Amino acid sequence: MEVGESSLGRFRLFEVLFATLALIIFGQLLRIQFSAEAKDLTKPDEPIGEWRSIYPARGIIYDRWGHVLAGNRTVYEVGAELRNVENPETIALTLMGVLQVDYAQVLAAASKPYSADPKNPAIYAKLADYVTEEQKQHIEELAKGLKSQLVKRNDKIKSPSLSGLIFTPHLVRSYPEKERGYNLTGFVNHEGEGFFGVEEYYNDLLAGSPKTVWVPLDPNLMDQMPDIPDGTSIVLTIDREIQVNMEELLDQSLKENGAESGVIAVMDPKTGEILAMASTPRLDLNQFWDYQEVFPGSTPFNRVTSQSYEPGSVFKIFTMAAALDSKVVKPDTTFLDTGVFQYGGIYVYNWNRGAWGQQTMLGCMQHSLNVCLAWVSVKTGASRFYSYMEKFGFGHITGVDLAGEVSGRLKLPGDEDWYDADLAVNAFGQGVSVTPIQMLMALSAVANKGNMVAPHVLKTIITNGRPLNTPVQIVGNPISAKTARTLTDMLATSLEVESSVALVEGYRVAGKTGTAEIPTPSGYSSTATNASFAGWGPVDDPRFIVYVWFEKPVTSPWGSVVAAPVFRQAVERLVVLMGIPPDDVRAKLEK
Repeated sequence: MEVGESSLGRFRLFEVLFATLALIIFGQLLRIQFSAEAKDLTKPDEPIGEWRSIYPARGIIYDRWGHVLAGNRTVYEVGAELRNVENPETIALTLMGVLQVDYAQVLAAASKPYSADPKNPAIYAKLADYVTEEQKQHIEELAKGLKSQLVKRNDKIKSPSLSGLIFTPHLVRSYPEKERGYNLTGFVNHEGEGFFGVEEYYNDLLAGSPKTVWVPLDPNLMDQMPDIPDGTSIVLTIDREIQVNMEELLDQSLKENGAESGVIAVMDPKTGEILAMASTPRLDLNQFWDYQEVFPGSTPFNRVTSQSYEPGSVFKIFTMAAALDSKVVKPDTTFLDTGVFQYGGIYVYNWNRGAWGQQTMLGCMQHSLNVCLAWVSVKTGASRFYSYMEKFGFGHITGVDLAGEVSGRLKLPGDEDWYDADLAVNAFGQGVSVTPIQMLMALSAVANKGNMVAPHVLKTIITNGRPLNTPVQIVGNPISAKTARTLTDMLATSLEVESSVALVEGYRVAGKTGTAEIPTPSGYSSTATNASFAGWGPVDDPRFIVYVWFEKPVTSPWGSVVAAPVFRQAVERLVVLMGIPPDDVRAKLEK
């Protein structure tokens, strides 16, 4: 069948029309594809959010045996998913009752109208934070009860409802030991900042590296957050059991002697490891916001590192060390004590204002004679005396890895406020200020054959699952090993000769008492003292240095009365906790 000319013309007309239509459509597609509107249309849907710095889980702090001193626990931020809020009044009333938050503030936040406008979004409202698991469960139980009531009513009245509430978990610092070892660990506030102790000193290490990420405002999308490596965990040199025992002993002693404050610190003289550091007052670190109430005014957080004071006669250890080491005196050098020594325009008297007659250097230490030690320091000479004191570390911080250390004050010849008389009074620990941590470091030189070690609380860093141990640091040799042995034997013998209450049955220990008048704006107080005792043992193989200090004891001003017996009690506990056999048993084992 042949096609007519008219039919052929119609086909060609349709071809032209379809071709024209195709060109129009194709042109429109090109226009749309490259238009500004198309760029927005082709963007993938992105949740509304903001850029934030997200911090990883903070590293754990352990004692030397793996007890957790500072960890993390889960708490919750409670907020409102605004598009699902049915009754803001119920939400505000419930949170006020359970969490003790402000009703008006919660009501205002939960009442915001939902908006997905990227320029002015209102998707989620934060209502409260740091909600415990128990509080969360309580609120969830209330929500279930209200939901069942709503089903039963099934009416159009605006019923009580907690719909829209959402709980977002996050971590906060937790201290299972509460106030135990508070001064060592320090605390972390709600903003993640470390304060005091190792929390501040090692803050960057514990906190880890924050990461800036895009955070959706919709809490339901929080599972899209990237994983961030946790902060580094650390192991301290502290022994939890020794720490607890020293704190208990300190509390008991303060109750008995009525002192305003006190310190018992324990250090390994060979390694510088701090085994315990008891101080007062104490703070439950889980309630760090009570800090200003517990530590009013200038009260130091850690007296061991942050309070300087005049130590009194324990300082005679270093005066005698300088004189022995420089060969100015020997243990049997004699001195005629007439009860008074004049030097630099002042008169020095003994603690009992008595004259003790002919004495050896051993007798001077045994009876703690100010007159004799002032004579020793003058005989040593200012230049040599202060050179030794600086070598022992006085007047400088020790560098212990705890935040807030102070240096004390050692006046030196050439200082505007130094006078010749200072040489005489510094000899017995007046006119010079120290900290307990300085005393521990300086004493290590005497207990450790002349080797002075740096005190520290970090034992191990746990990185990538592997421990990195802190090496022992010898920071000086202020005296020779011979001087250290001689002085240790003198101090041990002096305790034994006078049958000191510091003696520990079965163990030979060395040590010295200290009693210092406390300076005031109007001069030294004759009624308030710093009473202390410094000692170490066992003498043949020292495993510990114990420093005891009481500020303004009431029952007696003397270190020999209030501090020496506490040293004995501390050592009696230490030898058990550290597993140190008595001297005679160890002697047999060594054979």
